[in-house]
Amino acid sequence: MATNADMTSAGRRRVDRLLLAAVTLCALAAVCGVYGLPGRWLHWLGKPLATAGLLLLAARGRSAAPRYRGGVLAGLALSLLGDVLLMWPRDLFAAGLGAFLLAHLAYLAAFTADTRPAVRRAPFVVYAAAAAGLTSLLWPGIPPALRLPVLVYVAALSAMAAQAAARALAAPAAAARCAALGAALFVLSDASLALDRFRWPFAAADALVLGSYWVAQALIALSVEQRARA
Repeated sequence: MATNADMTSAGRRRVDRLLLAAVTLCALAAVCGVYGLPGRWLHWLGKPLATAGLLLLAARGRSAAPRYRGGVLAGLALSLLGDVLLMWPRDLFAAGLGAFLLAHLAYLAAFTADTRPAVRRAPFVVYAAAAAGLTSLLWPGIPPALRLPVLVYVAALSAMAAQAAARALAAPAAAARCAALGAALFVLSDASLALDRFRWPFAAADALVLGSYWVAQALIALSVEQRARA
């Protein structure tokens, strides 16, 4: 016989699945809208709604570490701000970059809430090498006024992803692995965006950037749940 706790848990899972489905539809709408299908307005509507849905999903999670939950929620809220700034009719790339920089710092704070910084060194070496290689490739195409902000941003992004990987290696729980994969996909998304903007523009850039971005954010949001149930 199912207990009240079992019924409550099953109900939470159903709501979370519906929420994830709604986020997926909003994300797909945003990707279609950025290509003008059926119009740009769909992108403007779907993009913030998708990230807002993930913020709600994370808020429903029950983490054993309140600092972890707070860091992830702050990161998602700042990402929502960055989403709005980057799709604004004016060129607010620097402002959007600043919002996402703060989001990565919030995630970094979350990933150090229950794990010592750089508890495993190998991920930091790998991400630092990848960041150095990508930055050197992009450097000639980055406007001089953006070079210092981009360097600071890359350092924060790499540190965040490396700490997430180190945390997963130190304590390989499902939620930690979920967050580490999300952080790695965030790096992929931002690297694709940078390559398209500063080096080699390509037609599929928006689909790749946005697709990997929302999968990354969904994995980080789901990591707030102790068992990363989804």
